[in-house]
Amino acid sequence: MRKLGASLVLALAVCAALSATAMAKQPYSSYWYPDQLLQWEAAKDPDAAFNRSVEPLRDRVGGPGVNPNATAEPKVVALSALNQGTSGVPSQGSDKFGANTFGYWQYVDKLVYWGGSAGEGIIVPPSADTIDAAHKNGVPILGTIFFPPSVYGGKYDWVKQMIRQDANGNFPAADKLLEVARYYGFDGWFINQETEGGTSADAKQMQAFLQYIQQKKPANMQIMWYDSMTVDGKIAWQNALNDKNAMFLQDGGQKIADSMFLNFWWRELNTSADKAMSLSRSPFELYAGIDVEAKGYDTKVNWGLLFPEGKPAVTSLGIYRPDWAFNGAESMADFFARENRFWVGANGNPANTATDQAWKGIANDVAESSPVNDMPFTTHFNTGSGQKFFVSGKQVRESGWNNRSLQDVLPTWRWIAESQGTALTPSIDWTDAYYGGSSLKIAGELSPVNATNVKLYRADLPVGASTKLALTYKASGEAILKAGLTFADAPGKTVYVDLRGREAADWTTATVNLTPYKGKRIASLSLYLDAKQTIPNFEIRVGKLSIANVNDHVKPLPGVQGLKITGADIRDGIYGDARLVWNESKQKAQHYEIYRVLPDGSQTLIGATGNHVFYVPEMRRINKEAATVLKVVPVNGQYQPGPATETKLQWPAYPKPIAQFKASKTLVAPGESVTFTDLSTEVTEGWTWTFEGGSPAASTANNPVVSYAREGVYAVTLTASNSSGDDTVTKQALITVSASAASAVNLALNAPATADHACGAAEGAPNAVDGKVTNNSKWCALGNAPHWLQLDLGGMYDIGGFTIKHAEAGGEWSGFNTSDYTIQVSADGTTWTDVVAAKGNAAAETFDAIAVTKARYVKLVVVKPTQGGDTAARIYEFEVHGLRP
Repeated sequence: MRKLGASLVLALAVCAALSATAMAKQPYSSYWYPDQLLQWEAAKDPDAAFNRSVEPLRDRVGGPGVNPNATAEPKVVALSALNQGTSGVPSQGSDKFGANTFGYWQYVDKLVYWGGSAGEGIIVPPSADTIDAAHKNGVPILGTIFFPPSVYGGKYDWVKQMIRQDANGNFPAADKLLEVARYYGFDGWFINQETEGGTSADAKQMQAFLQYIQQKKPANMQIMWYDSMTVDGKIAWQNALNDKNAMFLQDGGQKIADSMFLNFWWRELNTSADKAMSLSRSPFELYAGIDVEAKGYDTKVNWGLLFPEGKPAVTSLGIYRPDWAFNGAESMADFFARENRFWVGANGNPANTATDQAWKGIANDVAESSPVNDMPFTTHFNTGSGQKFFVSGKQVRESGWNNRSLQDVLPTWRWIAESQGTALTPSIDWTDAYYGGSSLKIAGELSPVNATNVKLYRADLPVGASTKLALTYKASGEAILKAGLTFADAPGKTVYVDLRGREAADWTTATVNLTPYKGKRIASLSLYLDAKQTIPNFEIRVGKLSIANVNDHVKPLPGVQGLKITGADIRDGIYGDARLVWNESKQKAQHYEIYRVLPDGSQTLIGATGNHVFYVPEMRRINKEAATVLKVVPVNGQYQPGPATETKLQWPAYPKPIAQFKASKTLVAPGESVTFTDLSTEVTEGWTWTFEGGSPAASTANNPVVSYAREGVYAVTLTASNSSGDDTVTKQALITVSASAASAVNLALNAPATADHACGAAEGAPNAVDGKVTNNSKWCALGNAPHWLQLDLGGMYDIGGFTIKHAEAGGEWSGFNTSDYTIQVSADGTTWTDVVAAKGNAAAETFDAIAVTKARYVKLVVVKPTQGGDTAARIYEFEVHGLRP
């Protein structure tokens, strides 16, 4: 079965739509081919420091699940594409609200950061923010090593390079994998070998490679093997543990891999479990795979084979691509709704998954865990993304952001709302927050009949002499507000402590002393709401919940030392980005907030990081300011800020414009209009146009519309100006006015076409000129760029422009749209002239008009095939607009 490889190429060989020109210093997460891995050194990688996790792996509290069917023995691994691509993944989040901020860590025992493709790289460590989020929730996270099938660009040489052994018996690639995991701070590797061409000797060498890692890795590092390669070196998915693949899990008394992911087509699991036990391995080190990439919770799964009713689970569960919930969502609210149904079922209640639907939710069978076992515990119900950013209830950023490093531990149970009447409805709310981008909202009609207890967290927190619980909230009515606690010595009994709630339009904090319970251990935490009389449309937003020992001394954080800008790019004199670095402090901050000071003295949050390096995304210069002040503020574990430290980004002298423009068409009929679009640099303050033969003959508009009455060939001139000077560009013979223009056709339609490469027989060059964009009719080229597509028009024709329909026009992801390309023309197919040079395109369809030129041959050269690092070209249609005699 080639499902893993095919799915990866189709859904993961994608790139974040970030312009390298606009963000020249943007650090990205790592990805390599084997030869690149062998050359990698952290000290020589300018992005390496940005890709390190600072969050240690926390312990978790287990125990019986709230669902009567759930048990703790079976584990769950999720193979999830938490970012939309392998390449182009910003190291510390981005300025987009929409991001896969996965939040159901309580049901996952390990997570595989799914990635890798033949066009980008096959060795993919997790991005730093996903490591931070996983570790904060007590979940180990693994990187991916993906050897693709040959049909998807896999090269068996990559396998050979990886398992090569040196003269001393060492495996250099294995040593590098361990080095990367230690440096970046993640927990091991998932190895998926699907490239054909192996032999039994290669299988034995792969086993030795795995055994070498097993012997040298730290005890807490894990290696998971995918059921693909067999004892004879061939790719033959067994969908089971048997004699053909057991050598990659266990060899006599030697552990080879820590676990194995079984392919999806299992028809029974008992023989696999028996085989594991015969090897003295737990059957729960086998993960029976289910593929939910396409259909999510509509996927058909024979749950009874894995979780037989009334009997123990047979193996653990492996979930391939639960990121379906994000990929198919129309909004973040839709994403969270899909996530909830996927993990806890259609009822939205992990304690009650009874339904006639086949998908009952993972919570039906797997007991939840929680990392809430250390003091102080604080949550702001921050999902790791937002439409705004708030600090202590004050808005400090007005635009979207995401950074999973900032994600809080979200409620263990989403949602359990208990009531004798109609329970209030809890949800995550992104419209308001106390810290970060979201808060907990509980809403509905509140009355004595509808009093509601919202169960929130499983915990293991010791109560001391100075332990206090604090709740920061806003409420639309006078509610009776209590915290519900259960203790380890009586988990079935809830104790309610009064928080003296009141109506509050602004954030207010209620604190209760837990000293009466000194010596006990908090096992769960809930929020109880009641009212003396009915409050219609009641709402409460909880912005902060904390349990802390107030007598524990917390030292104020000092300001950061050694703050400096280590690199900055200035673009067009008005755009700048920067890399910041400061000294690591012995007194560890929880994280650092980075602000930009605006010319009026106000400030806006740029972002936050737990690291001691930070990338300031490209900023636009404001009002010709000479310098921009940047501040770094340390924040401790109780969210108390330390003093700010400043540095400055110096701007150059304010530049004069660089003039440039384009025409909507260059071959027009008499009386036809042309729209001219100004492409001058943004500092332009004035425009002076002259149009030979046009009406009007001159204009000061930004984007004028001009008509031409008489046949002829005409020039256009633009002067762009500002207070620093001006610049002029003239395009001679740009506009051709001819009565024949109405007869312009697509000269490329069904023209003979050749190309440097094709992804397969069904994706050759002729597809780019067949007039179709449906049914996946495209030219696709794998391999290193540049790629080229050449057409023979069959005669010398007047050419006035080109239309290209890129990947998105054919229904693919926008990250596949061609970024940089050139178009050349020739009379003889030997001597070529560039007529178009496009950079930074992100559009699904482009039209490039040129001064009318005679040519027989046309060549499209794809210089940068996608928005990131994928090197495959995808062109659904290439049209050449011109006249036939």
